[in-house]
Amino acid sequence: MTGSKRVVIVGGGISGLTAAYDLKRAGIECVVFEKRPRLGGVIETRHWEDCTFDNGPDSFISQKPEALALIKELGLGEDVIGSNDALRTTYILKKGRLIALPDGMMMMVPSKIMPVLRSPLLSWAAKIRMGAELLRRPGPSTDRSVADFVRDHFGQEALDYLAEPLLSGVYGGDPARMSVASVLPRFLEMEARRGSLVRAVLSAKRPPAGGPLFRTLKGGLSEMVEALSRGIDVRHEEVQTIETGFRVRAGGGWIEAGHVILAGPAWSAGALLGEIDPELARLLKEIPYSSSLTLTLVYRESEFDGMRAGFGFLAPKRERQRLGAATFVSTKFPFRAPADRILLRCFFGGVNDEAMLQESDEAILGIARGELKRILGVTARPLHQAISRWPQAMAQYTLGHIERSAEIKRRSAAIRGLHLAGNAYEGIGIPDCIRIARAAAKAIISESGI
Repeated sequence: MTGSKRVVIVGGGISGLTAAYDLKRAGIECVVFEKRPRLGGVIETRHWEDCTFDNGPDSFISQKPEALALIKELGLGEDVIGSNDALRTTYILKKGRLIALPDGMMMMVPSKIMPVLRSPLLSWAAKIRMGAELLRRPGPSTDRSVADFVRDHFGQEALDYLAEPLLSGVYGGDPARMSVASVLPRFLEMEARRGSLVRAVLSAKRPPAGGPLFRTLKGGLSEMVEALSRGIDVRHEEVQTIETGFRVRAGGGWIEAGHVILAGPAWSAGALLGEIDPELARLLKEIPYSSSLTLTLVYRESEFDGMRAGFGFLAPKRERQRLGAATFVSTKFPFRAPADRILLRCFFGGVNDEAMLQESDEAILGIARGELKRILGVTARPLHQAISRWPQAMAQYTLGHIERSAEIKRRSAAIRGLHLAGNAYEGIGIPDCIRIARAAAKAIISESGI
């Protein structure tokens, strides 16, 4: 196939592979360049004895259909498992104690009143402030930081013990810098329409029970990566240069293409577009990223002497030392471990502790064991541990993100054949990345007249 028909995809994560899968099915030649020796990006599944654990994302949210639809297309539908929601309790660390998140919370907004009133997580002053929010009327609703938005509605305590730990667990970011319009657009719409978030949530129609909150694959999410990559032309080479007209230099040679999909982080896309559009390159490089580190510990069930804390716990910033959160993977998902094993996954890093990634493996294990002893009372020695470092991997939707993304979209659309995909623009989850990648592939297929 001639260069005018070929598609070059830079990045072999879920975004790049999804686009390549759709293009291959349409009969369009494509080449995926991935500089690392493995595919999948932040999706990485490991196995030890009879235990399975994902060191990046371990699941996808069921409410967004794109991931499940693709999995079924790949013939993996029978391998999908759901979270054990009957056991789904999340704990918040407060003054050295783990306190269960009240039932029915939508981030920091209650959908049920009595669980919040009975919970020791918030003081009575915070509960009264939350009740007073019911009286709020609609008014001007503008983008501002998540921290300002939450304080405006519920006060500092709700920010400290609800919004900050929950958002930090998802984004690894700082609510004082996050854009509420980008991160919590639904709540901004509620504010504009109803004024009170509590009133809007309480009056909303309850959707019918639709199965588990989270889904994943029995053998780990790398099963999806393996299925997507079958038959794809993958070259483990770094792309050094993209010239005008999509002449791509990688591995010391040149390849011509009619379309290029940049499916890696925005900062890497920016580094490749300096010659084609310096202003677009600058905008892409402006999107900040946070780094994270995961540590999975395998324990013998009979030796685990600490608290069994539901799905896990979150440590708010004001209570945090280094450990931000921990998940009992073997409780959250079946088939992850035999009955005589416990899998506990620890999360470190984020915008406030990038230095954690520079610690040695031995130091990380020591820090984790010390904090787990403090929080859960665990003194047992793990049978096995696995560490994964994820530098500059999670895009941060800071103030100005909507305007910046709109300008990026406008400038990239003006460059015929250029497509951007990944978690930097319109959603950070696996379903979002799949949706954006499939839209890029669809545009190429449409232009090709297939």
